[in-house]
Amino acid sequence: MDFLKKTFLTLCCVFVFSLWTLAQGADEQTLLHPPPDSWPGYHGDYSGKRHSALTQIAPGNVKNLSLAWAFQTNQTSLIKSSPLLVDGILYFTVPENIWAVDARSGHQIWHYVHPRSSGEHIGHRGVAMYKGYLYFLSPDAHLISLNAKDGSVRWNVQVADVTKGYWTSMAPLVVGRHVLVGVSGDFDNLTGYIRSIDPETGATQWQWNSTPPAGTPNQTTGGMTWMTGTYDPELNLVYWGTGNPTPVLNGTTRPGDNLYTCSIVALNPDTGKLAWAFQVSPHDTHDWDAVETPVLVDGDFHGEPKKMLMQSSRNGYFFVLDRTNGTSLLTAPYGPVNWTLGIDKEGRPIPNPAKEPAPDGRLIAPDEGGMTNYRSPSFDPKNGLFIVDAHPSWSIYFAKPADGVYGWAGADYGVWGKGIIEAIDYQTGKIRWSHEVGPGGSGAGVLTTDSGLTFTGDASGNFLALDSSDGKTLWHAGSGASIVSSPTSYELDGRQYVLMSSGGVLFAWALPE
Repeated sequence: MDFLKKTFLTLCCVFVFSLWTLAQGADEQTLLHPPPDSWPGYHGDYSGKRHSALTQIAPGNVKNLSLAWAFQTNQTSLIKSSPLLVDGILYFTVPENIWAVDARSGHQIWHYVHPRSSGEHIGHRGVAMYKGYLYFLSPDAHLISLNAKDGSVRWNVQVADVTKGYWTSMAPLVVGRHVLVGVSGDFDNLTGYIRSIDPETGATQWQWNSTPPAGTPNQTTGGMTWMTGTYDPELNLVYWGTGNPTPVLNGTTRPGDNLYTCSIVALNPDTGKLAWAFQVSPHDTHDWDAVETPVLVDGDFHGEPKKMLMQSSRNGYFFVLDRTNGTSLLTAPYGPVNWTLGIDKEGRPIPNPAKEPAPDGRLIAPDEGGMTNYRSPSFDPKNGLFIVDAHPSWSIYFAKPADGVYGWAGADYGVWGKGIIEAIDYQTGKIRWSHEVGPGGSGAGVLTTDSGLTFTGDASGNFLALDSSDGKTLWHAGSGASIVSSPTSYELDGRQYVLMSSGGVLFAWALPE
């Protein structure tokens, strides 16, 4: 018996070592054209569509979906990251932590722990990979390069000053030989920016500022860049959303539109030069950043072929742009919106001054959390639907003169809200179908598949598979905790897996073998 035990342990060690040595990394071709057995970037591919071509799990058999494995992080932090999958190994995060896990069995290969640091620890979106190295942003705004085989640190560089109020939680975006990172922070006098880092040395290649440097006359501050952008290799343009201006709820100190806050921007990844910008919320006074995923879709729009960019923005509007030049094709609300006077000729909402926060309060839709937030939407090309976890809601906004004119300079109090998975027809902006997911809303993102499934979660901690054509529930499973991440899918050894997380546990689902 002892001999059998030793043999078994030896074989296990050999198996784990084999997996460890297989982690060779993601080259430029893998990032450009991810195969079915990989998910090499935060969005899976560069488009941000979060749509899988896999069809093994389909409406007719999804009811048989069962748990393949589960991985417990033993952390109090919730998993918000989208795991990378390269060479059969998953890499995912919570603040200060990275795990490498076997994608077939859920067995841990290595675990990296960053020393406890300052900076906000509200969550972490994940890592990026280039060749054999991972790129991780710590809460104290350091970019760390690690060897994907064992988690050892190659280099560590500062990308922002945490003592000034910056922090980071996003997954970097690798484009060519550039590691693109954004920053976060809601303090006054902070400049938002995107920085390009050399993947080999950690040296800064360029930086694009969304607002002027501190000390600029009549300065607008803010415009943080805290979520991962997308990339069009044909146009060689990176698309990124920027955050709200500061002071947050008081616009009197920053007259005008406050460029380039609450905007979608297109940048050349080799130079950082701005190609165009579209501002979704001019002169924002409700904390509605525009960092939601800029989804890239090629197809017909009203009968003409277009290279489109779509965003379901936090401010309650759904936008379709021509991504070659940033011109508007469609602007439409996808829930209750009452803060505008209409839409201007450029497709931008026109803020209503009467709806700015006031000492006696203003009833505003949507609420401060927005019609959606950080969770990822999905685009289903077969049904022509943009599917998003929406949050119809109302809130009362106050200006508080006693708090001064800087900082938040006010407050907001939620009145009512609920969660709905909405399928938006991108040609018209009309809601094709909706599926309620509970009071208060869910934090789950969305994944669609070629077989006609929409994977997401509800406010009660249930994983859901919906029919993409009508939103009806086809499968659900209780998780026991909050779902605040976006599903992914991959295929290994001819078996399709759907990866979801809840609380501090990562779940892999598959059809029975």
